[in-house]
Formats: sequence, structure tokens, C-alpha cells
Amino acid sequence: MPVEMTALAADLAAESAVTRALVAGLDEAGWHTPTPAAGWDIADQISHLAYFDEVTVRSAVHPAEFEAELTAARDGVNPDAIAARFRDRSGAQLLEWFDTSRADLLSTFRNLDPRARLPWFGPAMSAASSLTARIMETWAHTQDIADALGVTREPTSRLRHVAHIGVGARAFSYAVHGKALPEAPVRVELTGPDGDLWAWGPADAADRVTGPALDFCLLVTQRRHRDDLALVIQGPAATEWMSIAQAFAGTAGTGRPRTTHG
Repeated sequence: MPVEMTALAADLAAESAVTRALVAGLDEAGWHTPTPAAGWDIADQISHLAYFDEVTVRSAVHPAEFEAELTAARDGVNPDAIAARFRDRSGAQLLEWFDTSRADLLSTFRNLDPRARLPWFGPAMSAASSLTARIMETWAHTQDIADALGVTREPTSRLRHVAHIGVGARAFSYAVHGKALPEAPVRVELTGPDGDLWAWGPADAADRVTGPALDFCLLVTQRRHRDDLALVIQGPAATEWMSIAQAFAGTAGTGRPRTTHG
């Protein structure tokens, strides 16, 4: 088994445990606590993860079937409509679904060639990138759950996966907004939770984004407004990118409103 996939699977399992710990003790009313995602409660966040775990496995195991479904969905995939389909399930049923779908995802991807190309809603991705994207999605939706419950999560080195997807999705962020990608490169330098430096892009790039890795991850997953974060953004290319940054597939996200003033 490729070590890369084994390590990614271990990180996804660890991130999944954080998610599960937040919801496992909720009563039925708790499952319906509203989250910062408009119109979504905690149950919707978990059903979203479980549903797209199954879809991700299908893209790997039955790519032709996945592509046929994607072609049939001419108006694109509507996350709100998907969430509505599963609102008749109890919290216990959703947790069981999440456990089952996540276990299936992990067992499937541990055995894949990390370089294998898999179809997806945006550009095709390698198996390694697909699994990394599940880490990003899990972290982002768990952030909504944590915010709903008033819980502050301890940041970990697994944020590097989220940041990596965010950097790699720069071109997609422009495409989904119908904009041309600028030629100017952007240097991203982030401080990880343990104080180490994570960097992407040319060291001599004039356009730069620097600051805490957590803040960058919150921005590219659109869980916080950029004015609420301690990021230093320099140059027109970096400024424009950070205004539309989107690490997740689908249509252009609307982001979150600013909470600080002055």
C-alpha cells in the first residue's frame, strides 16, 4: 500500500473522530441546532459528509456510473436539495450512516494508487487529492458544527491538507466566478499550529498571503470573512484571490458575513 494514502487515510480518520465526538452525545433537539450555514442544522452537516463520502467512493470504484449521474444532473448538484432529502432521518441514523460511509471511504482509498485519476464535479483529481479534499470538507463542515455548539477546536498539523487544497484551488476559484486567472504568482506563507512555516509559490513573488494557517483555512473554506482574520494580503493578485478563494467544488460560494467592526 502506498505510504502516502495510508498517511492521508490516518489523518482523515483522526479528523473524523473530532467530528464524531462533537455530535455523538447530542439529543434529537441538539441535532437540529442551527449552524452558520444558512438553512442548515447539525444534522444537515453530517448528512452532507455521509452523502459525499458515498459519492467519492463511487467516483473511485464506479467512475462510469459517477460520470453518468453527473451528466444527468444538468443543473448541477444542489447541496440544499440533497440536505432536504435526508431530513426524515434521526440523529442516530445519521451518525450510523456517517460511520458506515466514512469507514467504506477509508478502506477503499487506502488501497488506491495515489496517482489514479478520478472524476469529480470540477476537474478530475488524483486519488490522493480526492482523499485530501475529504479531509478539507470534514474539517470545514465540522467547523460549522463547532460554531453551532460554541466549541473551539484545537488546530492541528492536519490543517496543512486544508491549506494545500486551498492553494491548489486558486485557478478553480477564478473559473467558478467566470474570471481569468492572473499571470502573477502568489506566495503563501503560513504558520502552522506548532510554529513551523508552510509555504507555496515562488519565494520572490510580489503578491503574498501570510499569517496563521488556521486563518487561511477558515478563509479558503469560506468559514470566516477575511476582515475577521489575521492574514496579511499584499498585491492585487493576492487581494483578488482572497476575495473569491474557494477550496470546495461546486458553484461559487457566498462566504460568511463580517463580524468585526471598525
